[in-house]
Amino acid sequence: MTRLTGNALRLTVFVGENDTWHHKPLYSEIVHRAHAAGLAGASVFHGVEGFGASSLIHTSRLLSLSEDLPVAVVIVDTEPRVRAFLPQLDELVTEGLVTLDDCEVIVPKGKKTL
Repeated sequence: MTRLTGNALRLTVFVGENDTWHHKPLYSEIVHRAHAAGLAGASVFHGVEGFGASSLIHTSRLLSLSEDLPVAVVIVDTEPRVRAFLPQLDELVTEGLVTLDDCEVIVPKGKKTL
């Protein structure tokens, strides 16, 4: 696993919580592949409301609309390592949105890096 400080690239993948890859959650497959690729870190965030290309609003506030809530998988690493991971997403993500953003990684005071 890579430990980072300084400039990095943030990859965010927006999918639905019901999206699957070979009968398991798509977001889980993305995290496991990022881990296997040795990327510095990945987190999954569960949305409470959102809409995508279908324009159908999904919300946790109404039981009838609480299916397939949005999920964001966020991965941060160096630009070359994130870009090398993108072909795996081409295989996995057939619906959803993938974004890339420049970011800066800051280590909390008192933490040591490798």
